Amino acid sequence: MSRRPASGNTVGAGLPVLLVFCHLRWRFVFQRPQHLLSRLAGRWRVIVVEEPVRTEGPARLESRFERGADGADNVQVLVPHTAVDGAGFHDDQLAVLQGLLQAHLQAEQLQVDIAWLYTPMALPLAKAVRPMALVYDCMDDLAAFKDAPRQLRQRESALMKEASFVLTGGPSLYESRRHAHPQVVCLPSAVDAAHFAPARLDTNTEAYAEAQALQGALPHPRLGYFGVIDERLDIALVAAVADAHPEWAVVMAGPVVKIDPATLPQRSNIHWIGMQPYERLPYLLAGWDVALMPFALNASTRFISPTKTLEYMAGEKPVVSTPVQDVVTLYGDAVALADVSRGPQPFITACEELLRETPDKRYRRAMAMLGLVSQHAWSRSADSVHTLLLEALSPALADERTVGMQAAAGAD
Repeated sequence: MSRRPASGNTVGAGLPVLLVFCHLRWRFVFQRPQHLLSRLAGRWRVIVVEEPVRTEGPARLESRFERGADGADNVQVLVPHTAVDGAGFHDDQLAVLQGLLQAHLQAEQLQVDIAWLYTPMALPLAKAVRPMALVYDCMDDLAAFKDAPRQLRQRESALMKEASFVLTGGPSLYESRRHAHPQVVCLPSAVDAAHFAPARLDTNTEAYAEAQALQGALPHPRLGYFGVIDERLDIALVAAVADAHPEWAVVMAGPVVKIDPATLPQRSNIHWIGMQPYERLPYLLAGWDVALMPFALNASTRFISPTKTLEYMAGEKPVVSTPVQDVVTLYGDAVALADVSRGPQPFITACEELLRETPDKRYRRAMAMLGLVSQHAWSRSADSVHTLLLEALSPALADERTVGMQAAAGAD
């Protein structure tokens, strides 16, 4: 097979093929996979394989194109639909998924150059398409998450042995993985600073109008959070903040995952507004007085490196966080850190102090935050990954040429 797409499909024609297996939906919260892959599209033919959707009837592969960072619809997303009960890239799914993928690649006349995994559970499927190289972006310690598959640790160990290189989502993950592979690269979360910059916000846009409809009538001060709402969040801490100051409006924007929405604290000053599109986040953030990171300190947050930290900073909002290790290491000088090991009061006090900041102190804090923001751009991260991918591909191409030369010599 060649890398040239079949007749009628010219997206990514002639580009090396990057086949990505991801446990996160492309249209879920816009985060690390979307930021990196949308910036690699145009240099690679990026094909993202999502986890299967449970559907009755014959198995099928839904295909659509999403917009890359260059504005072109050049990220192909494949969504398997199967009647198999196993969740995610479960072993029971593999035979069906392998057949669907092989048929798609043959129809498109594609050979996979590199298989990129966000979840080790997809390793058997990735190897079945016979890529020239495997890479692993370890953005989270997935085995520590709620409802993690029991085989995940074992499969990650196998992936670490076979990957050409391993990326980690932050310094704490790097420290935990760096001895397990000869090339582990710390690639912390970055930011699209222009997207969140207050100076670029336009009050004549739909995003502004929608943000106003959601929170424009709420009183100040407003304290807000955006991101996934799951077991990594200290829900009791959110309730304690709201209870301490009934006059504060606490805005919680994000999808509720793996926890029962009925267990979320209900207060007149807590506003659960659900998942919001990426385009709307800067407008929500602009209306807040303090940005919150009320993370629980447990096994699921031991290695997290929250993307939202830099996004909050790019929006020039003061940030209060519990002492998650990567936040302490990377941004401890700019974020107000609150040790809640003995109760919620330090977090509440940190919020109070930020709300009382003088304009001069807030300006100096904003300058410090923007200094950090300037060091972490997704575009630079994607450039670094592009170089690593090419380096991973070079030995495989050299081996391919050697085999070809040996075959030619044998024929002579």
